[in-house]
Amino acid sequence: MHKLVILVASQTPEETFEQGWPDFLYWAERMPGVRREVTSRVAQHLYGPYTCLLIHELYFDTPEAARQALTSPEGTKAGMTLQHITQGKVTILLADHQEDSLENIRKSRENGPEQEGAETKGHNE
Repeated sequence: MHKLVILVASQTPEETFEQGWPDFLYWAERMPGVRREVTSRVAQHLYGPYTCLLIHELYFDTPEAARQALTSPEGTKAGMTLQHITQGKVTILLADHQEDSLENIRKSRENGPEQEGAETKGHNE
């Protein structure tokens, strides 16, 4: 699975952003191929030079599906809306999303690295 990660900078004018956010969601949620959507409002900046007001993620099956969504009429309108409501203070990334359950992670810890062998080979390479 792949995701489009949208980082809205904390310097974004909040009133303009909040007024236009529903319009962005309207178009983004209609892009072809969207499988899942997650919005996180940043509660506290803990470390690092980049500060965010909001993180929004749109999930797709493949990178190509994400690219097609972005170039669709709905994707174009979502992008134009996002640029307007953030006044360009936005970063957009395409990421390969890998997820594991906590249960599986705990099993791996119990076994230790010596017993995992070939099962984990390739994950860290």
